[in-house]
Amino acid sequence: MPGKETISIRQEKERAELMRLSPFAAHSQKSRGRKRKEAECQTRTIYERDVGRIIYTREFRRLRHKTQVFFNPRSDHVCTRMEHVIYVSYIARTIGSSLRLNCDLIEAIALGHDIGHAPFGHSGEAEINAILKREQSDMVFQHEGHSLRVLDILAERDGKAGGLNLSFEVRDGIASHCGEKYLEARLIPQAMKSEEDMLKGIKTHALPATLEGCVVRIADRIAYLGRDIEDAARAGLMDFTDIPGDIKKSLGKSNGEIVNSLVTDIISESRGKNEISLSREKAESMSRLLQINSLQIYQANKVRRYEFLVRQIIDGLYQAYKTALEDPERLAAAEDGVLQNFSRYIAAHPEPQATNQRKIIDYIAGMTDAFATESFNQLYQI
Repeated sequence: MPGKETISIRQEKERAELMRLSPFAAHSQKSRGRKRKEAECQTRTIYERDVGRIIYTREFRRLRHKTQVFFNPRSDHVCTRMEHVIYVSYIARTIGSSLRLNCDLIEAIALGHDIGHAPFGHSGEAEINAILKREQSDMVFQHEGHSLRVLDILAERDGKAGGLNLSFEVRDGIASHCGEKYLEARLIPQAMKSEEDMLKGIKTHALPATLEGCVVRIADRIAYLGRDIEDAARAGLMDFTDIPGDIKKSLGKSNGEIVNSLVTDIISESRGKNEISLSREKAESMSRLLQINSLQIYQANKVRRYEFLVRQIIDGLYQAYKTALEDPERLAAAEDGVLQNFSRYIAAHPEPQATNQRKIIDYIAGMTDAFATESFNQLYQI
């Protein structure tokens, strides 16, 4: 009929969100948008588009060959980063749907939150920082900050590097997903954060700007809390039977029970509130179990022995690429396959303001465990 308003499917979804979601939720229609203006999609909301942009990147695909605690494993049952982000997404969406939050935003943050992790987990991250310290660099490598750098600058879209131009809320949730404190029982979003606040907040582990970001932040810990014990049991480091009785009584005696008890508690404690909360009992039990995991798994002698190997690989790669970049013409003409790969990466990521050090760290951080190991072996003829 003449004069009848024509609205897109996206607009219908946005209007439905305003009716269906909590007043505390991040509504797609009210997003702060992207750094570079783009035409809107006719069918997908801004956060749905961000999910698609993340999962189609090479960096996302590489997560299936980056591991959590145990590096480059031969077992098909050891948790990878890919599995971890899927677990985080599932747990966070379960919480978010129960609290009537925006699950598309939650999914985008969850799937992208670890995309900047270095090979060999936190051990790889620690070695990169040790190298930067030895080189007297002003740089500090944090995987949440590097995840943002990958999505803002390094990731390819339409065949060219330059980032994905994601929404502010997704970028902020990824940059703010990592909390240093194990006992973090009450997460209140910092809704008034600016772009500058978000970037500064990476170093201080500031809270996200949205409730959805807060949900992912706490779901991240829930996802690895019991799952790491399952891997540790296969390695002979720790089993669920090693958990103290009072913690088992509070949280459960298996990964499934632990996830269920924490998720149920968060939903109960957070309904109708502009915060994501845990009860004191569950928060304290979770904190104690994380500390036990740290001592018996992450600081175990078997893991420490792996870390020695990680240091050799990361440092060996860094030194080789540093020498190669000192002679760009020779690098471009290199016949060595490992250096050819590096040369192609440098050519595909022209960033005039990036130092050689920055380029090398970007390249190494993007490697999988297996690719880093194989590159090292080829460079040093092992």
